[in-house]
Amino acid sequence: MTHYLEDLVPGRVFSSPSYEVTVDDIKGFAAAWDPQHFHLDEVSAKDSFFAGLAASGWHTAAATMRLMVTSELNLPLGIIGSGLESLKWHRPVRPGDVLSLRIEVVETREMRSKPGLGLARFRVETLDAERLAVQTLETQLVVPSRAGAGQAAAK
Repeated sequence: MTHYLEDLVPGRVFSSPSYEVTVDDIKGFAAAWDPQHFHLDEVSAKDSFFAGLAASGWHTAAATMRLMVTSELNLPLGIIGSGLESLKWHRPVRPGDVLSLRIEVVETREMRSKPGLGLARFRVETLDAERLAVQTLETQLVVPSRAGAGQAAAK
């Protein structure tokens, strides 16, 4: 089901499918984007701040984006951000962790400068299998109203 601005009532919660993090995922992401020893090497990671192999926080953020795209949220324009208001990592993500999202609508408003479009602010919790937050973020997304979507389709 596609969700328009009118459907995004504050307090409404959406969920996502899950993603199991593997050693190969952690090392592959780290090799490309965050090549630090505690993301790349199990042996040296044991003596690091993380006391073991841990996913990059940016890997967790990228996984969160994928889970948002495949979530129940299903926005007409896709996940189009207008900004990230906060991003916090609460605990390391380890090989074998299974992540999913809890996406809560915080507030919505119509855009004065672009009739038919609005901004929706969400609190997104990336949770492990025990439903403990490994990451939280607040973001604002561009969402059309039903009338705005009709106007865009008519052009």
